[in-house]
Amino acid sequence: MDKIVIEGGVPLEGEVAISGAKNAALPIMAATLLAPGVHYLHNMPRLADIRTFKRVLGLMGVQFEEGGGHGGPPHQHQELPHRPGGPPDPEEDVLVVDASRLTGWMAPYEVVKTMRAAVLVLGPLVARARQASVSLPGGCAIGARPIDQHLKGLEAMGVKITLNQGYVEAKAKRLEGAEIILDIPTVTGTENLMMAATLAEGTTVIHNAAQEPEVADLARFLVAMGARIEGIGTERLTIHGVNALTPTSYRVMSDRIEAGTYLAAAAITRGRVSITNAPVGEMSAVLEKFQEAGVRFTIENSSILVEPSGSLTGVDVKTLPYPGFPTDMQAQFMALMTLAKGASIITETIFENRFMHVPELNRMGADIAVSGNHAVVRGRRHLLGAPVMATDLRASASLVIAGLAAKNTTEIHRVYHLDRGYARLAEKLAALGARLKRMPA
Repeated sequence: MDKIVIEGGVPLEGEVAISGAKNAALPIMAATLLAPGVHYLHNMPRLADIRTFKRVLGLMGVQFEEGGGHGGPPHQHQELPHRPGGPPDPEEDVLVVDASRLTGWMAPYEVVKTMRAAVLVLGPLVARARQASVSLPGGCAIGARPIDQHLKGLEAMGVKITLNQGYVEAKAKRLEGAEIILDIPTVTGTENLMMAATLAEGTTVIHNAAQEPEVADLARFLVAMGARIEGIGTERLTIHGVNALTPTSYRVMSDRIEAGTYLAAAAITRGRVSITNAPVGEMSAVLEKFQEAGVRFTIENSSILVEPSGSLTGVDVKTLPYPGFPTDMQAQFMALMTLAKGASIITETIFENRFMHVPELNRMGADIAVSGNHAVVRGRRHLLGAPVMATDLRASASLVIAGLAAKNTTEIHRVYHLDRGYARLAEKLAALGARLKRMPA
């Protein structure tokens, strides 16, 4: 188990390129199950979660090759449907997914327990194979994430759902279009139901659908395969079922949370950093709060140039579903607020247990008090390095950000969480001048 050791106080300087978005890449990988044949997925991030999801799909007979930056088959299908964030790069990471043959339809507990996103195979498996057996996800460090909305929607489409020894057993003679009203705008629920609906007979309408950019990116991938979807990016999705989908090439959108994390790292060190390949259009709520806090930056196309700022100002933040401020940026923004003038109130409305980084930031000299789902951050003049423990992915990132600005040495333990959502984080920060090392704990 590794740790990251940081000697803080160095302003970051240089250029950092943002990788593909994990939260778009995983559902897109699941969606390849819908179309037999070979898919080419570009701008794929090198993450532990991607490797785990390959294991999940591999259990179903899916095969993989890696090209581009991995050294494999040449770049193919140059005319790619892709999100803004720069043109496809011939040297970028490409994942070749061969979903020609399905030999299984089970996602066992052993893999689902390590990554909740494995539940995303449920919708496409039922649509293509008319059956699926997927382990219930179980607990999560940052709070409960039930899948009742997934199951309610599938049942409305004619799927018979039974629970058997911790597994969801789903079977359907055929899928039929349905009117589905989600109780909450669940991201994975919207994605699962949208994937299933692409091959259903008739039209499915999903009301109160999640509007996150990653959901829209999945929808565009499905359209590239031949799906008929209206209302992409809105709370009302209309999916007209088709008889079959075909494999395609697609460039995954860039990661808005990774871009926001480097923005926070540059700002807290008063650095000068150019963040390239950023999905600027999907970052409005984050950029507005950074600007309100006094962070200086300019935007040109898909690049954000962060420049040294004067004093930071404490601002209040409330996490909300998109297009609001993302819960996945709450911990990183809190780290920035620890050195801002005045007080800020951070309200977490998405997950009930997402302040686990607070005690660790306080160990570094921060002044943060939690009451329910509110955290009051009173800015300090400086932070002090300390040994700290990461509890989840975004908490890990907040500790790295704090460590970059802290005096003396910070040791962050259990950094394997970072590998789930940040491609080559230590390497990218070192290239910006950060004094840090990753080593065995």
